[in-house]
Amino acid sequence: MNPMRLIALALAMLATVVATPLSADPNDIQAASRSVVRVVLVAEEDGETFYVGHGSGFAVAPDKIITNAHLVAPMREDASIRIGIIPSEGTTTYGGKLTAISVRNDLALIQLEKGRLPSVALLATPLDDGASVMAIGYPAAVDRAQGLDARETVAPMAPVKTPGVISGGRTTRDFDTILHTAALAKGNSGGPLVDLCGRVAGVNSFGSLSDGNDAEYGFAVSNRELFTFLRSAKVQYQLADSPCRSVADLSAEERTRAAEAAVDARERQQSARADQRDIEERALRDAEYAVIAARENHVAFAAVMLVLAGLGAGATWVLHDRGDMDRRKIAGGVTAALVLTSALGFALRPGFDQAEDIALAAVKAELGQKDALAGASAGMFECRIVPERSKIISSTPPSVDIDWTPSGCVNDRTQYGQDADGWTRVFVRNEDQLVAINQFNPETREFRTENFQLGLAAMDNARKIRARYSNKSCTTDPAMMADLEDMQKALRQALPAQPNEVLTYSCTAKAKARTGTGQ
Repeated sequence: MNPMRLIALALAMLATVVATPLSADPNDIQAASRSVVRVVLVAEEDGETFYVGHGSGFAVAPDKIITNAHLVAPMREDASIRIGIIPSEGTTTYGGKLTAISVRNDLALIQLEKGRLPSVALLATPLDDGASVMAIGYPAAVDRAQGLDARETVAPMAPVKTPGVISGGRTTRDFDTILHTAALAKGNSGGPLVDLCGRVAGVNSFGSLSDGNDAEYGFAVSNRELFTFLRSAKVQYQLADSPCRSVADLSAEERTRAAEAAVDARERQQSARADQRDIEERALRDAEYAVIAARENHVAFAAVMLVLAGLGAGATWVLHDRGDMDRRKIAGGVTAALVLTSALGFALRPGFDQAEDIALAAVKAELGQKDALAGASAGMFECRIVPERSKIISSTPPSVDIDWTPSGCVNDRTQYGQDADGWTRVFVRNEDQLVAINQFNPETREFRTENFQLGLAAMDNARKIRARYSNKSCTTDPAMMADLEDMQKALRQALPAQPNEVLTYSCTAKAKARTGTGQ
């Protein structure tokens, strides 16, 4: 291997080791907290509202909340008890309706009467023993320590997060549970136990008591039980089937890959220059041979014409002796023409200076053919996810089709702006709290999406910035492109330093589908 290549790769690997963190990204826990709610039970008697109790829950779908069955158990004895759902942010609270309950494994499902909340993904496979986890919820002990009264506890506020690890892989006899060391207290019931990427591993249910104090160990209902419960309730949910990794880890790997790609690019460039020199030398040699052959053909042609002219001259002399003046004139004219043709053939023979022009044309033709075989940057592309180069929060995303034009127009409707790394467009979603940065590089045929899961305040700010840009179609107008660039710069500055999700796709050219009804 090239020594410079070895040095570059060694430096990149060193950077990877130095940059590798010991934990995942904290903003992933913050993003998961958007889905956590306080579940409050209240009752009415003689026109007065009484606080019955509270626990925690989380949005498994935008309008559906998971909590513990024991939390809502009083509703089975008192029909006047109602459910209130208090989100972690904002100013709006929601009413809820109990739609499914499973006492056996302590699970309950609440339907929001109105509104939507960010939902959280569920881990497809159990965590390993010793894996780091975080319990998120609303422990009453914290409320008491802060001196909050009942009115204050039903206002939106951030949940409490407590770290721990999966402990021993032990479970209860009645249903499948996860034993962990994250601190739990009354009020945590129904809240999620998440991994360091914010995906739900289980539903916190109860703790092991020691001398009457709060729990030293916690038990969470496993996702195995939760999946069965959700399927029986016909609830669609997000399923996370990828390992947890941090953006820092991914960035370090990409730096290594970029260093290796740069070395490969330099080697390809050197090889391409060597190939071009070979092509030029071969073309010049072939051109010189062609010129020599052409010159020889011209000389041979001139010689043949001279021979024929000599025969014509002899015929002219004979006809002159015979006194056949008419035929003599014809023979003389033919002879003169043959002499002139011979002279022109010799004079017009190609010179060796023409070999360079012939060689240059041949080189251009061959290099142009190579470029054509490499493929154009415009057209239809099918982009498939590269899992090893991605941080995937939920299930593996499907392939993406991109109809690309050199001006940065995607699918005939969305204009991208050009930057140093390719073409970029920042999307501010209306249906949920997410901002996505899409980037496409037609040269490397890579498509990349960075997803930022934002809180309400940050999302409101992003939507205000987005509203400054009115054009929603493709354009090449310089003023509109400048506005797009300004908007995207402002949005980038408003976003966190790191995204929650990074999706890298590899794209290949594909034929465009025939247009028809409904397309």
